[in-house]
Amino acid sequence: MGRRSRKRGLSEQPPGSSGQRASAPAHARPDAAARRRARLDEAPKPPWAPVPLTEICIFAGIILIGVALLGGSQRALLIGFGLALVLIATLELCLREHFAGYRSHSVLIAACSAVILVLPLVLLTGLAKVLLLAAAAVVFGVLWWLLRTLFRSRSGGMSWRA
Repeated sequence: MGRRSRKRGLSEQPPGSSGQRASAPAHARPDAAARRRARLDEAPKPPWAPVPLTEICIFAGIILIGVALLGGSQRALLIGFGLALVLIATLELCLREHFAGYRSHSVLIAACSAVILVLPLVLLTGLAKVLLLAAAAVVFGVLWWLLRTLFRSRSGGMSWRA
């Protein structure tokens, strides 16, 4: 192996440098991408922290959906319970991460809330589809703006974080 494959010490300077050191090392300057990247150790812990309840619920929901698709009896009931388990566990995780300022889930939470609020109107009233769609759009827009503002205040000024 050649000289380039060896790591250099901090006291060594790369060839071609004039002997002047930079004011700060490159690894000390955080760039914008590094600040927007959420680290795993910053993730909010659930109240049931040692037990992976969210992951168990998602896995159980996937199993129920799989059993229903493979030909289990009462397919509609199994698919309904499976989707409900996956949806509830996913929304719980998204709400926990969003309200802690860990990751932004504004669009997902606003969209699910709009569907949950408009669904009874679809099933129980005979309103025109255009009115229902407009109501869903208004609910989505208002909630998205509120959730985005809340995340910005919880995350220290960032409007999104991956």
